[in-house]
Amino acid sequence: MARRVRRSSGPLDLRSQAILRAVIEEYVSTAAPVGSHALVERYRFGVSSATVRSVLAQLEEAGLLSHPHTSAGRVPTEQGYRYYVESIVDSVPLPPVEQLMIRHQFGQVEYASEHWFRLAATTLASLTRAAGLATPAKPSTAHLRRLDLVSISDRLASLILVLREGALKQVLVTLDQPATQEELSAVASRLNSLLDGLTAARAEAVLAELDIEDPATDMPRRIGDRVVRALLEFDGAAIEELFSDGLLNVMAAPEFAHSEKLRRVFEALENRAYLAQLIGGVAGSGRICVFIGTENSAEEMAEVSLVLAPYGTPGRAVGVVGVLGPTRMAYPQAIGTVRFVSGLMNELIDHLYA
Repeated sequence: MARRVRRSSGPLDLRSQAILRAVIEEYVSTAAPVGSHALVERYRFGVSSATVRSVLAQLEEAGLLSHPHTSAGRVPTEQGYRYYVESIVDSVPLPPVEQLMIRHQFGQVEYASEHWFRLAATTLASLTRAAGLATPAKPSTAHLRRLDLVSISDRLASLILVLREGALKQVLVTLDQPATQEELSAVASRLNSLLDGLTAARAEAVLAELDIEDPATDMPRRIGDRVVRALLEFDGAAIEELFSDGLLNVMAAPEFAHSEKLRRVFEALENRAYLAQLIGGVAGSGRICVFIGTENSAEEMAEVSLVLAPYGTPGRAVGVVGVLGPTRMAYPQAIGTVRFVSGLMNELIDHLYA
């Protein structure tokens, strides 16, 4: 799980808030320490340089900024980013033109397919210039929508399961006796009529009622048993798959000039136990979650931030969408985009279950 989020020690006056925000936005844009001179030139605070320097010193004393070198400007600390994120998290909607663009893109995608999740990751990456992440909405119990059998050889077939929740499973089935594609299609048709919309438990009960003395039910029953096992395997997996896009966006950040750092980050995300805990926590929160640097429990994630939001319906199917980038992230764009995409995914899942 992500570590417990640290809260800032107390409120700031409006001037200090404005200057902290300016430092963060400048640093996000330039990746260079921010000095008082640059702030006075670019922002109209209505105060002198001496006043800005005094506020910067106070923000540093409060732990919100740091001073990497004596002669350099300031950079935000994790606590500074946290204060900033909490001040904007509820007030950064995505611009209407970008909302329309995203809706149009999703409107072109096949209904209830993995393309939803690929598109979500790609959309998040392109609009935030970070890495987009998406997991399929994972039900606690999957329902079979359709199955197909495709002949590979006379004793080998590909069993393709399309689940009502949008996922697709493919497994190889060894046949006890040679079968033509026509025979396999007939078996698939019979099983579809028997198992449509059923869970693993209900499918197993239906198959148990087939007449074991009737030779015509032998292949459907054997294939049906493999369908049940595939459904149980799907139900037992905490995370089915993680879709990602935009790795090059993160690689372009100066923080990750050494690719080894980024490789370790994605190795952490490939750890199913860590990912399942992280996504479980986000799904249970029901809201946007931002994990900054060492707020992430995995050491490999100490130099990145995650902005994640759940979608779906608890008890039916829940997934997560979000972005990953350096702690020097454009949080308003990330939060606004993640919130909108998660809301859109909610709509798609609602239609799927309607």
